[in-house]
Amino acid sequence: MCQARGVEVTDTRHREVITAAWNAYGDRRRIERLDELSAMVSTNRVYRLVLDDGSTVIGKSTNYGSFFLFAEDHERLHQTIELLAGGPFGRFLARILTDDGKPYLYYDGEMWAVFYEEATVRRKLPKVLADDDVTQLGGEIARFHRACSNVARLLPAPSKTAKSDAVNLYEMLGSRNAAQHFGLDPSRLDLVRRHTHRFLMAVYETGYDYWPKMPVLIDWNLGNFSVDAVDASDAVDAREPGAPPDRSRFRLFSRWDYDWFRIESRLLDFYFLSRVASRTGDRSTFTYGSHTLLEPRFRRFLAAYQAEYPLSAAELRFLKEAYRFFLLNYVVREGRYFFRYEFWQQLLHDAVDVHLPALDELDLSPLLHDIV
Repeated sequence: MCQARGVEVTDTRHREVITAAWNAYGDRRRIERLDELSAMVSTNRVYRLVLDDGSTVIGKSTNYGSFFLFAEDHERLHQTIELLAGGPFGRFLARILTDDGKPYLYYDGEMWAVFYEEATVRRKLPKVLADDDVTQLGGEIARFHRACSNVARLLPAPSKTAKSDAVNLYEMLGSRNAAQHFGLDPSRLDLVRRHTHRFLMAVYETGYDYWPKMPVLIDWNLGNFSVDAVDASDAVDAREPGAPPDRSRFRLFSRWDYDWFRIESRLLDFYFLSRVASRTGDRSTFTYGSHTLLEPRFRRFLAAYQAEYPLSAAELRFLKEAYRFFLLNYVVREGRYFFRYEFWQQLLHDAVDVHLPALDELDLSPLLHDIV
């Protein structure tokens, strides 16, 4: 019998899955040691496999969600990486280990695993970015988004969409066992259902189904990507070819961690990007409040983004809905499976009792003023 999705399992079980997956892969190198890399926030586990030749590979084991959707996501992700090859972001995304040209995935009926090349890490940005860093990051993300948009038409359509996830949630919230399933009393269930309906109406009224979709990573945080200094000779205003790297300028260098990869509107990336740009920066304890969308620093980020790959007024207006979808889908609908229980309980409380009610008063119109 298959295990219920997202039920937390022991470290021993995860290590057994990683070991079995590597042995089934057929690589002659043996595992010498498994080093724990997990952030211990989610139910996934991530390990560095130290192999007998001294090389390393990253392995992730999980039972979150559906193996079949996990496999589909990794097929699309692999295709995206291949399509970006040769361009400015050709080595940005950590590669998935393959078997006969396809991502190698291990599945034992209850849990599954995947392996990635270990990404080279250059420079981590500080926990709170300087203003110039925010500007440069805005431009770099815009260029990355444009590259992803350029290859999106070559990717098969996904099996799930933001709309299908929201429809699923709306139906679940109306079921007889909803209170037990979500751990919410009737008044809170009603609030979540109303917000889900609002999101679905926004999708319908904006014609969101017809908007361009592209690979998005959603979870951007200062711990899952690194940057590299730009050579002065690459700069437009460079005067001396071969000049040393300009430490005040950077480009995206490497990115790992693909838990929330999907093919959707680029708008789904922006809430987490507002958190990266925020004056509060990275924190070990966190909540998913909307204040980062209103900070002058996020407007600085957007101004740099607009200069490279502009958002339309309709897209900016939908940013509120993209944030609403994040709370509804990743905290309410999927949170109990993805996050460790103690984190999920706090995030659920914050989302339902604080952040969703506050959405009624959230006014992002100042962001529109910047593009008029």
